[in-house]
Formats: sequence, C-alpha cells, structure tokens
Amino acid sequence: MKKLIAANWKMNKTVKESISFVKEFEKIVNEKDVDIVICPAFTSLNVVANEIKNSSIKLGAQNMHFEDSGAYTGEISALMLKEIGCEYVILGHSERREIFNEDDFLINKKVIAALKNNLKPILCVGENMGQRKNGKTREIIQNQLKNCLGNIDKNQILKINVAYEPIWAISKGNPNHKAATAEDAEEGHKFIRSVVEKMFGKNISKNIRIIYGGSMKPENAKELLGMPNIDGGLVGNASLNAKNFAEIVQSAK
Repeated sequence: MKKLIAANWKMNKTVKESISFVKEFEKIVNEKDVDIVICPAFTSLNVVANEIKNSSIKLGAQNMHFEDSGAYTGEISALMLKEIGCEYVILGHSERREIFNEDDFLINKKVIAALKNNLKPILCVGENMGQRKNGKTREIIQNQLKNCLGNIDKNQILKINVAYEPIWAISKGNPNHKAATAEDAEEGHKFIRSVVEKMFGKNISKNIRIIYGGSMKPENAKELLGMPNIDGGLVGNASLNAKNFAEIVQSAK
C-alpha cells in the first residue's frame, strides 16, 4: 500500500498563507507514489481545494460534526466537507479530546458519519505521559480503538486510517523537544495492528494504514517510515513549512 503523509496545520495559516504554501510545495514535490493530504483550517479549505485540483494532493479537514445539518452553531458537517472537495477528515485528535473534552463515543459518531458521507477518517488514538508512566498505554489504546470503531461495518474498516498519537511525544512547537524513538513508535503501531486483528481479522489488520502522529519531522521521518508497521505520518508543526513537509513526503517513497 502507499504511504500516507498528512499535514495537520491546526489553527495556523490565513487564506493568503495557505495559497502561498501550496504553490511553493507543488514546485518542490510531484510525488504520486505517496498519498499526500493537506488539512488546513476551515477558512482555507476552498482555496486549497482550488489550488490542488490538478494535482495528486488530497484535501482533508481537521474535524467535523456527526450530524448532516441542524442547530449546531459553529459546526461543520461531513456533507459540507464533501461538497467542498474533502476526501479525508481527522477525528479524535488529542487536542480535541483534551481541550474540547471529546470522548470515544462522540468520536465514534463522527467516524460513522464520515464513512456514510464517503470521507476517509484519520482516527487518532494514543496515551498521555501519566498513562504511559502508570503502564496503561495498551489499555488506553485498546479501549479507544474498541469504542471509536464500534458499530462499523467490516467492509468500511479499510477506509479508516488510524494515527498513533502518543501525546507525550508531541512537541507543540517546542524546538528542543525530543520525539519518541522509532522503536517506541513501532511498538505502538504493532499493538494497534494486533487489536485491529482481534476486532476485524488478520486480513484487515494487514491492510489497514496505521500512521504516526508524534512529532514527525525531516530529521526522524526516514527512520520512522522505515519501520514495518508505520504506514505514514500525521505531521503537525513540520507541515507548516513547505520544504520541511516536502522532505518528509520524499522520505516516504
């Protein structure tokens, strides 16, 4: 399967900055052997969609509501994302869980709604430092997977990309931060694959894409992406710079 490299810009980049990034990035990278996804802020979705329409780059959103429409002030539905050109959507990101108190059952509703509207979820799971120190990593990840992937048809599972996001390894823009080792990341990915196998069978566990979301950057991308169970990356801070993001994409070839 192709590696998936997704840029999560979070709450960064104006419309003008988004256009500038895509123009610069497209000059550097024309990579068809890697699935590339850019997930800008909602305000930039339309302009990024227009900029990438003649390229192999895919558009993704950073979040969505589980209803198609209704009295949900400030929310965006899967129908709206699909109409604007999105193919992917990030769900269950640690910042959504920790800052906005989203739980597994809410995220599960979003995953189901995304699949219903032909969006490919990038489902984030992972433990924080306290949970890791207390030896609860496997318990946390297993519960997140079981809850977030509940009531989903087996035929749709391979449309989901799972992102292992060890919260303790996320830099949050700190240049001196040390990410998890490739071995740490591989261990998490391998465990996720084993849980998926128990839930959905060996064939699905072998073919589902599990990507790494813990401070992937140009300096560690090649080593991380060389691990047998790491099928790509969900890139945060390093995706804000076109040259850095291009280097990560090229590491995935």
